[in-house]
Amino acid sequence: MIGTDLALKTRFLVLHDYGMGGLWWWVRARSAREVLETFAWVEVVTDPETVVWRAGDGSLEEVDVDAVAMPPGLDGLRAERDAQRGRPGFGALADREVVYLRDDEDGDEPAVYLMEIGSDGRRIRQVELGEDGSVLRSGPDDWPFNPPAVDLFDPELVDQEISRDEFEEWWVRARPVIA
Repeated sequence: MIGTDLALKTRFLVLHDYGMGGLWWWVRARSAREVLETFAWVEVVTDPETVVWRAGDGSLEEVDVDAVAMPPGLDGLRAERDAQRGRPGFGALADREVVYLRDDEDGDEPAVYLMEIGSDGRRIRQVELGEDGSVLRSGPDDWPFNPPAVDLFDPELVDQEISRDEFEEWWVRARPVIA
């Protein structure tokens, strides 16, 4: 690394939130955007209380975004992002305030999820289209936790995008989830 390059970098608090917990690092980078473009499934945490809290515990590893080797966890997130970069659609949704997506789930109870997603990748609202014809709507008050549902740099999301009108049409028809 060139000596002056370090002066151009800022220390960012970075979180990989996997729902029931998270992995944290300090990452030196030229911008928050560079962090997000370099590592899949991370967010740059800017909440002042959280930044002070994490700075005070002294337990987080600090890495440079340009380092060859990354700590466990962050290395896999960089490899995932490297595999996405250069593919059509990479980062196409990343700069939007709100994105609407359709996610067709396969599993024990197949359902289709229509999601309104904020710029941080978290759900704002969701409509579940059940295989049995049920249509349910939910929001943050209905979820015990709300980790990022999508990584907006992921090029595969482009094919899942729907219009706001389509989402709103289903939202109006859906009935609330009963907790």
